[in-house]
Amino acid sequence: MLRQKLQDDQLTALKAGNKETLEILRFVMAKIKNQEIEKKEELSDEETLTVLKKVVRELNESKDAAVKAERKDLIDQNEQQIAILGPYLPEELSDEELKKEIQAVLEKNKELFESNKKAIIGICMKELRSKADGARIMKLLQPHLV
Repeated sequence: MLRQKLQDDQLTALKAGNKETLEILRFVMAKIKNQEIEKKEELSDEETLTVLKKVVRELNESKDAAVKAERKDLIDQNEQQIAILGPYLPEELSDEELKKEIQAVLEKNKELFESNKKAIIGICMKELRSKADGARIMKLLQPHLV
């Protein structure tokens, strides 16, 4: 469904002559297509979302590099591309909500957590990656691993 929405919006941008939107959506669709070729089947919405998040993360890293290089043109371009892709990303949980979700995962996997604390990292990442950034999950999970 997400893939279809991206394709539809790409077509709309093409018809409207919106070059900036068309350019970034084509880039994202190319990334998705490459993943599908690698996987040899169509991506699920979850996998498509993962590709989209990766593109946004790369744009943010590129923007940070442009800030260090004092390249206003590149900063503006990256911010515009991030803004275009923003509506396709789900709303992330607040820190408070994320803490509750992590606590729920810990409770559900209590025996595993007591025997191997590091194993819970993979479970938390798998269950919560669609709701929050991996770095935020790790940051909030860290106090439980000590």
